Amino acid sequence: MPEPSDHPAAPECPASRGDALLPPELRAWMHLLAAAGVVEQRLRADVKEALGVSHDEFLVVCLLADQPEASLRMTRIAELLGRPKTRLTYQVACLQRAGLVTRRSVSCDKRGIEVALTEKAHRVLGEEFPALAAAVVQALAEDPARRAALCGLLPHTREEGAP
Repeated sequence: MPEPSDHPAAPECPASRGDALLPPELRAWMHLLAAAGVVEQRLRADVKEALGVSHDEFLVVCLLADQPEASLRMTRIAELLGRPKTRLTYQVACLQRAGLVTRRSVSCDKRGIEVALTEKAHRVLGEEFPALAAAVVQALAEDPARRAALCGLLPHTREEGAP
């Protein structure tokens, strides 16, 4: 990975300005939430159409897809997504009905439940992830100021080649 100094001059992050009442950390957080909100709105319909699941359920699928074994314990999913276990139980049940995940008891812990992606999930995600990733890029590209703010918050984000 290139060093931050290897990147061309990045636009100043609005969060670094010191001329407002809002502290820079909170301003950065607000820009991050705004960018995430735009992406979420863009993906909501696409995810429902492509996978037949809600955006929140899609986040569980993405989290599992990003794991080496494509599985995690329920408690760890809840921790990583900041979700109550009861809500997560409902989301996983929906994903299971859609045929995208399986649940099984963890052999060494009778209370533990592991959630894993199914073969169907691997197949569908392989087909749909490129289009969904393109939707993320497009959502951020529609507002250059928001993209610049996000790039300022995430110095490793590359500006060159952006649409």
